[in-house]
Amino acid sequence: MRAIRLNEFGPAENLRYEEVATPEPGPGQVRIAVAAAGVHLVDTMLRTGEAQGPFPLPTLPVTLGREVAGTVDAIGPGVDPALVGTRVVAHLGNANGGYAEFAITDDQALLALPEHVPAEIAVAMVGTGRTALGILEVAAIKADDVVLVTAAAGGLGTLLVQAARNVGAVVVGVAGGAAKVAAVAALGADVAVDYTADDWAGTVRRELAGRPVTVVLESVGGAIGRDAFDLLARGGRIVTYGWSSGAPVPGLDEAAAAVGVAAENPLGPRMTNRPGGIKALAEAALAAAAAGELTPSVTTFALADAADAHTALLARKTVGKVVLTP
Repeated sequence: MRAIRLNEFGPAENLRYEEVATPEPGPGQVRIAVAAAGVHLVDTMLRTGEAQGPFPLPTLPVTLGREVAGTVDAIGPGVDPALVGTRVVAHLGNANGGYAEFAITDDQALLALPEHVPAEIAVAMVGTGRTALGILEVAAIKADDVVLVTAAAGGLGTLLVQAARNVGAVVVGVAGGAAKVAAVAALGADVAVDYTADDWAGTVRRELAGRPVTVVLESVGGAIGRDAFDLLARGGRIVTYGWSSGAPVPGLDEAAAAVGVAAENPLGPRMTNRPGGIKALAEAALAAAAAGELTPSVTTFALADAADAHTALLARKTVGKVVLTP
């Protein structure tokens, strides 16, 4: 089979499209003929040799990728033969192996994929979608909230904008560049602002005409994250789930305590140990997509162009979830 192999940590160019042995499923495992594979920001960091939180550095050579959708084409001992030929989506956990024509996973990791849900959509929801629902669970957005979403054109941001709109909240989506701002507006954000512009926070204040922001959903960090925090009304809440800028919001805990703002982080043990577990979030996310309640934005690349996908993601030239298609 063809797969993307990383033989040495380093730049995106180290991701090579190579011929490798097709894997065989072991006991309790299935093999998926991959129709779509998700690309995550964590993948780009692992590629450079930088371990990220619960994601250990892989042993080289490795095929990265932890989210796949496709069709079960082979099973190992102890697996129900009826699974062969079924459309599925799965999160591979820390196993990697998704950037390939075939991937192996445990049969217990599978989620059935409704016929009308494209593989690219399913891949976006099984990882990014489940995280979005975990964030929303903590944020507890209500119809009378004014919600500001940073990185609103990203994989998480596009889903969070939609979800907040579905609740009836006023939504402010901020993103980098005119094209991304237009994409956020098209998702239904009441206010869409370019956070690379001077005094973008002042633009938000003017657009809201004095109505205070009550919830910030924040993943950029740094100065942008701090500007977003400063828009919050006293007694509001900020939910943080990363810092794509490379640094967290400076002085967040102290500043939040000083103005009575609740600062929450839904990731890590809080999400994995929630009632029902993290797989229940993935099931709910897939169901939301199947019902048309949430539609993830997707930017696709051919599997052979995985290096280009990594480069574009880091350059913030993509909208929504980045997906590889063999």
